[in-house]
Order: sequence, then C-alpha cells, then structure tokens
Amino acid sequence: MNVHLTKHFESFIREKIGSGKYTNASEVIRAGLRALEEQEKMQELRLQIEKGYAGEPLAFDAEAIKAQGRQRKGQRPEKPLP
Repeated sequence: MNVHLTKHFESFIREKIGSGKYTNASEVIRAGLRALEEQEKMQELRLQIEKGYAGEPLAFDAEAIKAQGRQRKGQRPEKPLP
C-alpha cells in the first residue's frame, strides 16, 4: 500500500523517528492508527453512555450479577454472612 503524506506529516514522522521512540515510519503510522482506533472506540463508548443516561432505568438483581461474575471466573458462590 502506498500512502501520500503532506510535508507536515513527513516532517512529523521524521521527528518521531529522530526522537528514538520509533525506528521507522511504519511504526509511527501504526501508532497513529492505533490511536485513531482507540479514539473511535472512546467516541462510541461515550455515545453509548449518553444513550444510557437518556434512557429509562432498568431494574437489576445484584446477586444474579455477582453469580454470573463468579461463574465466569470459575468460582463457587460465596456463603452468605450470618
């Protein structure tokens, strides 16, 4: 894949390589793509949170949620405290 960059980004990539943090342009591009991917995931998460705040509250069973968590971890249910 060939990518054409502006002088600004070419300079930015050279600067990052020169800093010693990255050894080549591919590493810089991958880091940028990972950051973009993370940013998009965070935007989606924020959108879902806003939808949750705007929606109706739902009842939940805390004990059932704990039991599901224990099952996922492969633990036995705890004995209730006296």
